[in-house]
Amino acid sequence: MDETITQILIPVAALVGIGFALVQWILVSKVKVSSAPAMLDINGYKSALLEEDDEEEGIDSDEAVHKCAEIQNAISLGATSFLFTQYKYLGIFTVVFSAIIFLFLGSVNGFSTKSEPCTYNQGNLCKPALANAIFTTIAFLLGAFTSVLSGFLGMKIATFANARTTLEARKGVGKAFITAFRSGAVMGFLLAANGLLVLYVTINLFKLYYGDDWEGLYESITGYGLGGSSMALFGRVGGGIYTKAADVGADLVGKVERNIPEDDPRNPAVIADNVGDNVGDIAGMGSDLFGSYAESSCAALFVASISSFGTSHDYSAMSYPLIISSTGIVVCLLTTLFATELSEIKNVTEIEPSLKQQLLISTVLMTAGIAIVTFFALPSEFTLYAFGTEKAVKNWYLFVCVSIGLWAGLVIGYTTEYYTSNAYGPVQDVADSCRTGAATNVIFGLALGYKSVIIPIFAIAFAIYVSFSLAAMYGIAMAALGMLSTIATGLAIDAYGPISDNAGGIAEMAGMSHKIRERTDALDAAGNTTAAIGKGFAIGSAALVSLALFGAFVSRAGVKMVDVLTPKVFIGLLVGAMLPYWFSAMTMKSVGSAALKMVEEVRRQFNDIPGLMEGTAKPDYATCVKISTDASLKEMIPPGALVMLTPLIAGTLFGVETLAGVLAGSLVSGVQVAISASNTGGAWDNAKKYIEAGATEHARTLGPKGSDAHKAAVIGDTVGDPLKDTSGPSLNILIKLMAVESLVFAPFFATHGGLLFKWL
Repeated sequence: MDETITQILIPVAALVGIGFALVQWILVSKVKVSSAPAMLDINGYKSALLEEDDEEEGIDSDEAVHKCAEIQNAISLGATSFLFTQYKYLGIFTVVFSAIIFLFLGSVNGFSTKSEPCTYNQGNLCKPALANAIFTTIAFLLGAFTSVLSGFLGMKIATFANARTTLEARKGVGKAFITAFRSGAVMGFLLAANGLLVLYVTINLFKLYYGDDWEGLYESITGYGLGGSSMALFGRVGGGIYTKAADVGADLVGKVERNIPEDDPRNPAVIADNVGDNVGDIAGMGSDLFGSYAESSCAALFVASISSFGTSHDYSAMSYPLIISSTGIVVCLLTTLFATELSEIKNVTEIEPSLKQQLLISTVLMTAGIAIVTFFALPSEFTLYAFGTEKAVKNWYLFVCVSIGLWAGLVIGYTTEYYTSNAYGPVQDVADSCRTGAATNVIFGLALGYKSVIIPIFAIAFAIYVSFSLAAMYGIAMAALGMLSTIATGLAIDAYGPISDNAGGIAEMAGMSHKIRERTDALDAAGNTTAAIGKGFAIGSAALVSLALFGAFVSRAGVKMVDVLTPKVFIGLLVGAMLPYWFSAMTMKSVGSAALKMVEEVRRQFNDIPGLMEGTAKPDYATCVKISTDASLKEMIPPGALVMLTPLIAGTLFGVETLAGVLAGSLVSGVQVAISASNTGGAWDNAKKYIEAGATEHARTLGPKGSDAHKAAVIGDTVGDPLKDTSGPSLNILIKLMAVESLVFAPFFATHGGLLFKWL
């Protein structure tokens, strides 16, 4: 493919993605939400949204819109306030860590400004280490900014759409589904397009300085992935602690002790709970998937730069990872049109199949897209760097690598759905176990989570074996990018869940009819499953990304072979395998401590505020919001420090071989824990919803709400909350963030690392 075509194709695809996101946002904004009293139009009719069956359901349209607008405003203000407070802390961290990157990388050759022989192509001169330090720091800052922007825009879109989804539910489940899905699509396309565009612009600006030194250029670009993932870590952990502290507090007192419905406006923690859905499940998740996308792109670009693509300066072949991402945006656009324009949801049973259909359509179309761009962008034969040797590769090998990652993602998604959807046996068995109390519910849920690991691990293992056999570490990096190539659709489906959850909460708080709450509950139940599918994608792609980054780190650090029988490596392997458990302990304890304070505060308000239980007095929502905010900001620091400091300490004191062991251990252990935690929590949540919905004869024998079986299900759900929304999703950031950080600091570790062993 000609370089000019590549230079046009990538930014145009990104701009098309941004344009499509704006179109979807305009369509969502046509649903009017105003907190002002409804006015009469020129014909004397009310201009507020009116539905055919409003009168049947006893709803005052003006009052419903007014209440929805008020609640939406409170949620939006709470989420914005929390994120801005969190970003102040992250701003301080970013400045400090930027200085560390500059000092560590600049000191590799004593802050030299002289060009030196390249690491991989000794015959060429490369830019000095000081330049690498400066440009890696700039890339880190750009990655951090883009990650924060992705999370913030996602939150704003979600809080813009939640009340609109509630109001559209009055017209029917189909209208509400389209509103929630379009809103998710806005986030998905903005994130995918922004990530691609910023990376493309960064590469081209850096090229102005680096010129023909592609090795140095793409090594400095790895800072972009580090910036994205470091922000995602704090976003996921901080947001996860916030949302689950509120959720557990609201459920334990409201549903178990006081026997009031979920999202009842009398519950003091209800606003904090709904704010948490946006800061954890939307902003945190957006930053997380952006980090995966940035890291897989950086890993593939770095490995390509030291292969024949880089040495022959074939720009189109070098940009193959970006071309794949560009194709993904176009494919996801076509896929989204299937959901919003070509099919219509008529009843609640069609919601989940429609979302699954999105995954399948995008995967099939993307496979065709990969075939086309692979044969146009890549030469028929080329060589790839593989641990000190050159491996001859044909272009169709890369088609297989990217496709196998893509289809492995679909397998993981469908497996996750089977184990977490209440339409299938595993979750129904968990629900049935609630007959005998919370203990059996917990036992069945844990067993389900452990069992759900089997098929995803085989899928990941198969993808790794085939892609490595065909194209070494570059093949694994491209398999990861293949899994993430349909990120716009994946994010749309993922963001749909929290938006629907918020819509149900707003319907309950606004006092809307039971029929509308049933519709939003159906949307929410499907959203729980899709959120679990999204987490499965994130964890699976993190495993592949981490392995690709591990390969790049080993290459850059000059490690010839990682031998597990060497004591230096084996001790790292053991410590690395322990880290996910240490990290999970920190995050679980943080949620537990914050939930303890929340439960005490909610109990205090029910006991001390006269008329609160009767609905004649208003609860103090602000105190509960403050408890969640303070807890999350304070508690996100220790887990974040564990992840960020481990590679620096291991590499500096023990050297690159021990650090290689740490990375391998954390990857092997972390993937299992992350999948089981996410799926266990998702299954408990949907087991509770299965009983609440009472849609089958079996479910009705376990219900209704408030029964002993339902209370046992609620307890299981509260145990699962921190597993599925805090510890599980954060673990995938742990395994990939430590790997990309090790790659960025590899020149320093290779030169100055292993101080302890040198002294001994």
